[in-house]
Amino acid sequence: MLEGKELILATKPYAREHRTLSWLYALSTLFLLIATLTGTLMLPYLVLKVMASILSGLLIVRMFVIYHDHQHHTILHNSSLANAIMILFGIYVLAPSSIWKRSHDYHHKHNSKLFSASIGSYPILTRNRFESATPSERRRYLFSRHPLTIIAGYLSMFMIGMCIQSFLSSPRKHADALFALLIHIGGSVAVCYFWGWQSWLLFIVIPFTIACGLGAYLFYAQHNFPDVVFSVNKDWCYDKAALLSSSYLVMSPVMQWFTANIGYHHIHHLNARIPFYRLPEVMQAFPELQQARTTSLSFRDMRACFRLKVWDPEQNRMISLKEIRVIRTALLRRKSDPAIIAG
Repeated sequence: MLEGKELILATKPYAREHRTLSWLYALSTLFLLIATLTGTLMLPYLVLKVMASILSGLLIVRMFVIYHDHQHHTILHNSSLANAIMILFGIYVLAPSSIWKRSHDYHHKHNSKLFSASIGSYPILTRNRFESATPSERRRYLFSRHPLTIIAGYLSMFMIGMCIQSFLSSPRKHADALFALLIHIGGSVAVCYFWGWQSWLLFIVIPFTIACGLGAYLFYAQHNFPDVVFSVNKDWCYDKAALLSSSYLVMSPVMQWFTANIGYHHIHHLNARIPFYRLPEVMQAFPELQQARTTSLSFRDMRACFRLKVWDPEQNRMISLKEIRVIRTALLRRKSDPAIIAG
């Protein structure tokens, strides 16, 4: 069984794109997205428009994963046409490349590290750090990980996090964030003016709510699941962070297609240069990768992921707010009970 650097090196032959396939998947997805978005405005019946709107949201997710691969220089690297397409798509989806690449590269280099900046990932506090935090710090922390905050990724993660906060933190560096936001708002006003509020809902609100909400949850569940492992920085190891701290998100073939295999996240973190369409091939080739820590899009698994709040080093696992209260009560009893103190 391969492990560590040997396993990473063994995946290198798969870290090569098939250029024709990359173009085929990118252009076909882009074409389908444009067609369904057009359908939200032009189709004759409301039910068909709603279907087109929902499909648009799912296709944005697929196109975003293709954009994500391009930003990793995994596919269509050094292509002027691809660069232009992806720059425009990044602006369209409220994740300009200057922001996305910086934050996502940081995430790959620091995934599952305790006590590192939460750039490009959801913040993680240890139980002791959470208990010592001020009430306002706890509220902010829990708000950032709340299910409604994640589901409302359109507003919280993309519009505010990616664009507004990035621009305010560095206006010169992230001028494209302001541009993306202005284009998005201007497009919304134009659609409302020419086609009405219903078309605005179908063309923009529903697709972006689906795409950003699903995207935010996928990113959350890929690194916040019941068996996840977090490490203090000195014990952190790249391959273990990939295999122990990144999930294999089991999906139906349909959802695998719409999410462009991003569920094979443990493999992606092991070697980010493997194109999305080769990830299942790598999974089949290496038994070591078939023992992945899994979650899914089932209600039960989503609920289990959402319950996780802080890392408990003593138990070496993520725990819920209920478990925090139980531990807190037990510690208070231990301090106040003379018999326990004497013992």
